[in-house]
Amino acid sequence: MTKPSPKDMALAQQARLAAVVMCGAIVGWVVLGWIGREYGWDPRYAFLIDFAALAAFAFALIVTFRVWRARQNRR
Repeated sequence: MTKPSPKDMALAQQARLAAVVMCGAIVGWVVLGWIGREYGWDPRYAFLIDFAALAAFAFALIVTFRVWRARQNRR
């Protein structure tokens, strides 16, 4: 079995970053939404939480797309 190249390792690291960001966004969104409902936070905080989750998902989507494109160009 051949050793992965440094470019492959960098792409794998970026893919892991995207996965961690997505998981963190999902968990944070659910937990903060639940806490906000339990403690009666103002609805504007719910929008802030939603927008933060959307920003994290957009970041993860962009990173995932860049990894996909980099792998397509290597073929």
